[in-house]
Amino acid sequence: MPKNRRLKAVALRYHPDAPFFDSAPRLTAKGQGFLADRILEIARTNSVPIEQNPDLLSLLEPLDVNRLIPQELFQAVAIVLAALYRANHP
Repeated sequence: MPKNRRLKAVALRYHPDAPFFDSAPRLTAKGQGFLADRILEIARTNSVPIEQNPDLLSLLEPLDVNRLIPQELFQAVAIVLAALYRANHP
């Protein structure tokens, strides 16, 4: 990453067996710089898969934390979640 660009990260939560009103992925954290480092550190510490996807990051970054992902982003998020699932369940 070029030195003039700050690291950015978002965190998603998804529980496929959650009640209907909470069944969509939810943005649980976002940040840049130190906060992005902490998000990634917490993910690694808790064995949460990490995906680098700048295009999806740019779509999720403007969203408010603790909000369900809007329907128009479901497909993009589903592709990432499916790839992470396949990587963790060979």
